[in-house]
Amino acid sequence: MKASRGLPADLAHPFSPRGRADPYPAYRWLRANDPVHFDVTSRMWLLTGHADCALALRDPRFSAALGQRERVREDALPPSMLTTDPPEHQRLRSPGALLLGPAAIRGIAAGIAREVDEVMAGLAGRTEVEVTADIGEPVATGVLARLFGLPAAARTEFAGLAARTSVNLDPLAGPKEAAAGRAAMGELTRFLGAHADRALGGRDEDGRTSPFGRLAADDRLTRPEMLGVASLAIVGGWKPLAEMVGNALYWLLPRPEEAARLREGGEEAAGTAVDELLRVEAPIPFIARVTTEAVPLDGGTIPSGARVLALIAAANRDPAVFDRPDDLVVTRSPNPHLAFGGGTHFCLGAPLVRHAGALLLHDLLSRYPGLRATGSPPVWAPSLVPRRLDGFTLAL
Repeated sequence: MKASRGLPADLAHPFSPRGRADPYPAYRWLRANDPVHFDVTSRMWLLTGHADCALALRDPRFSAALGQRERVREDALPPSMLTTDPPEHQRLRSPGALLLGPAAIRGIAAGIAREVDEVMAGLAGRTEVEVTADIGEPVATGVLARLFGLPAAARTEFAGLAARTSVNLDPLAGPKEAAAGRAAMGELTRFLGAHADRALGGRDEDGRTSPFGRLAADDRLTRPEMLGVASLAIVGGWKPLAEMVGNALYWLLPRPEEAARLREGGEEAAGTAVDELLRVEAPIPFIARVTTEAVPLDGGTIPSGARVLALIAAANRDPAVFDRPDDLVVTRSPNPHLAFGGGTHFCLGAPLVRHAGALLLHDLLSRYPGLRATGSPPVWAPSLVPRRLDGFTLAL
């Protein structure tokens, strides 16, 4: 094992409280000086270059099934697309496309537009809003309610469960939070199980069966496996989608020219902007893997059985790949960011995030062109995953 160079004393470790607020100086130093870095604090190998991170996400020598061992929590994650390798991964993923694939999102596109319009209309007459509570969470709840065909009466319970299960995203959650997350996951699974039978025959106002109804009717998965795929979509989708609008506005509002390009462009321009916003502020900043054999890289050889973190947030600002890597360029294209992962584990929910995010940001900036931050500056939350802001208020 090579000797670790160690971060300079003036740089905060990216996982420390100070480093979580702004990990990018440490990422820049690591990427330039020690891109294949053995971190003595976490006992993990940290990859910061785009090429190395992309390789770790695509190469079968980096196992996702073993990667969950990097969690400090003692509870094991249930088998899912997130924690399995091919061919088991593909067996679960193929039916999952019925829930989250491009065709599923096209089928509920009109419903998503209604949800966004309803949230936007609900802001009328207000002078100040909190970004996540008043915009992000209602939109995330509405969008996923459409995905799952939930009746209006079930939305409040669903939103509460989605919020409580979100702690399962954070691999460093403490024992108390982890126990609460496990309990919430059990409740969510029971909630979805009770709803699955209704979803099989239900129709929305456009006469369509919900994506969840089509997944529930598919016989390629057992019922527990089907519910596992559905639960993963909620745990991995609700919180990041709810927080995305705050992260996006944090970057857009101080840059009115970039906001104008998003607002004045069409659907395609808004989608391009969403990809760039996810590049500069990846909601899932790293992805864990474990090597199944030694892997030689330009910056050093990672031994077999090593715990590896592909630091997506660092790779997305690699100057070897991105011009002006620390700047927001909403027209950036092509944009080979890794915010959605890569390879066989490329995020199945990417079409949903791109579609709903583009629609929401375009509508919000168009309806409220004078939108501005107000009150105390927002701060980055202490949790590692997802990366999100606390206390972001807006004047409409």
